[in-house]
Amino acid sequence: MNPSSDITRPLVVSLGELLWDLLPAGPQLGGAPANVACHVAALGARAAVVSSVGDDALGHEALGILRSRGLDTNAVRILSGVPTGTVHVTLDPSGHPQFDIVADVAWDRLEAGDPARAKVAEAHAVCFGTLAQRTPEAHADVLALVAGAQPGVLRVLDINLRPPFHSPHVIEASLGHADVLKLNEDELPVLASQFGLEGDAEFQVRGLARQFGLRAVAWTRGARGAALLLDDRWTTGPARVVSVRDAVGAGDAFTAALILGLQQGWDAAAILERATDVAAFVCTQPGATPRLPSHLGIG
Repeated sequence: MNPSSDITRPLVVSLGELLWDLLPAGPQLGGAPANVACHVAALGARAAVVSSVGDDALGHEALGILRSRGLDTNAVRILSGVPTGTVHVTLDPSGHPQFDIVADVAWDRLEAGDPARAKVAEAHAVCFGTLAQRTPEAHADVLALVAGAQPGVLRVLDINLRPPFHSPHVIEASLGHADVLKLNEDELPVLASQFGLEGDAEFQVRGLARQFGLRAVAWTRGARGAALLLDDRWTTGPARVVSVRDAVGAGDAFTAALILGLQQGWDAAAILERATDVAAFVCTQPGATPRLPSHLGIG
């Protein structure tokens, strides 16, 4: 498939963790790549997930929810003898989450098999992060899949640092496979320290873009808004004043809108405005992937 075809309905393929967030209010389907894919579909594009679940009740329920949201799950493996992933989530007084991520679960066994490679070959954009690379085998498979995308496809690294499940090697290798980076205010200092970048945030972001040949870098700052370096132009945008129910999934919603705005050729200001609106709405709702109002659609 030519990545430039079907531009009004681009296909975004998300690679990585598919799991259940065990929130104080009850379990919610999650995992950053799955969240991004759900928001992509809600915004009007096509979305597919490459991951693995257990052959258990949680795994089959996860697949049912993704399919009900219109997502392609043909590249999600069902594994016997290994549980579907879960994360214990606690919220601080402002609604921001803290994560206790269970190890040795199904999504750790993501593989670059034929179904996954075929799906990536169809993609207009591929989204990946570092958490899904927490084992050497998964690290190799994720980067092999990203490398297998066709020329011209957006390779979007939503870096999603979750200590202790990342390393300098994984960060550098992932950046080397990306042409778009999305990171938050906690993650920028980690990368700036690793790569010896001093100065203010804009200088550090520009340094990352130069070092890794990135076309775009989005930097989110929660209640202080966001900034986007796009084609060497720095643009900032304010946050929205909303009553935060919980912030789980807000960054993933921002990433989904960022990908589709770039895919549609929007300018930086328009991308920031829509991505911030989508993220703010998610903050007002419980869970990572609430149904989005139709006026927020992009595709």
